[in-house]
Amino acid sequence: MRRLATVVLLAFLVYLGSYVGFRQTSQEVWQKDGQTYVIFPAGKIGQALYYAWRPLSRGDRALTGMRSHIGPHP
Repeated sequence: MRRLATVVLLAFLVYLGSYVGFRQTSQEVWQKDGQTYVIFPAGKIGQALYYAWRPLSRGDRALTGMRSHIGPHP
Protein backbone atom coordinates (compact mmCIF):
# COMPACT_ATOMS: atom_id res chain seq x y z
CA MET A 1 0.00 0.00 0.00
CA ARG A 2 2.85 2.37 0.78
CA ARG A 3 4.37 1.75 -2.63
CA LEU A 4 1.07 2.69 -4.32
CA ALA A 5 0.92 5.94 -2.35
CA THR A 6 4.49 6.73 -3.41
CA VAL A 7 3.68 6.09 -7.07
CA VAL A 8 0.54 8.25 -6.88
CA LEU A 9 2.45 11.06 -5.19
CA LEU A 10 5.26 10.85 -7.75
CA ALA A 11 2.74 10.91 -10.62
CA PHE A 12 1.06 13.99 -9.14
CA LEU A 13 4.40 15.77 -8.73
CA VAL A 14 5.29 15.04 -12.37
CA TYR A 15 1.84 16.35 -13.43
CA LEU A 16 2.30 19.51 -11.35
CA GLY A 17 5.89 20.04 -12.45
CA SER A 18 5.03 19.64 -16.12
CA TYR A 19 2.32 22.31 -15.83
CA VAL A 20 4.63 24.69 -13.97
CA GLY A 21 7.36 24.20 -16.57
CA PHE A 22 4.96 24.75 -19.44
CA ARG A 23 3.46 27.80 -17.70
CA GLN A 24 6.87 29.40 -17.27
CA THR A 25 7.80 28.96 -20.93
CA SER A 26 4.45 29.78 -22.57
CA GLN A 27 3.39 33.13 -21.12
CA GLU A 28 2.25 36.07 -23.20
CA VAL A 29 0.96 39.50 -22.23
CA TRP A 30 -1.93 40.43 -24.46
CA GLN A 31 -1.67 44.10 -25.35
CA LYS A 32 -5.43 44.49 -25.70
CA ASP A 33 -6.18 43.89 -22.03
CA GLY A 34 -2.73 43.90 -20.40
CA GLN A 35 -3.32 40.45 -18.84
CA THR A 36 -0.80 37.63 -18.85
CA TYR A 37 -1.97 34.39 -20.46
CA VAL A 38 -0.60 30.88 -20.67
CA ILE A 39 -0.82 30.17 -24.41
CA PHE A 40 -1.46 26.55 -25.36
CA PRO A 41 -0.55 25.50 -28.92
CA ALA A 42 -3.31 25.56 -31.51
CA GLY A 43 -4.58 22.18 -32.66
CA LYS A 44 -5.36 18.86 -31.06
CA ILE A 45 -2.21 18.71 -28.93
CA GLY A 46 -2.90 22.15 -27.50
CA GLN A 47 -6.48 21.19 -26.72
CA ALA A 48 -5.35 17.97 -25.05
CA LEU A 49 -2.85 19.86 -22.88
CA TYR A 50 -5.42 22.54 -22.08
CA TYR A 51 -7.97 20.01 -20.82
CA ALA A 52 -5.37 17.80 -19.10
CA TRP A 53 -4.07 20.76 -17.11
CA ARG A 54 -7.46 22.48 -16.69
CA PRO A 55 -7.74 21.69 -12.94
CA LEU A 56 -4.30 23.22 -12.33
CA SER A 57 -4.94 26.25 -14.55
CA ARG A 58 -8.19 27.00 -12.70
CA GLY A 59 -6.35 26.94 -9.39
CA ASP A 60 -3.57 29.02 -10.93
CA ARG A 61 -6.08 31.65 -12.04
CA ALA A 62 -7.70 31.73 -8.61
CA LEU A 63 -4.33 32.20 -6.88
CA THR A 64 -2.43 34.38 -9.35
CA GLY A 65 -4.91 35.74 -11.88
CA MET A 66 -3.05 33.98 -14.73
CA ARG A 67 -5.42 33.23 -17.59
CA SER A 68 -5.07 30.65 -20.33
CA HIS A 69 -5.85 30.51 -24.03
CA ILE A 70 -5.61 27.93 -26.83
CA GLY A 71 -3.72 29.31 -29.80
CA PRO A 72 -2.41 32.80 -30.37
CA HIS A 73 -4.54 35.86 -29.76
CA PRO A 74 -6.09 37.33 -32.90
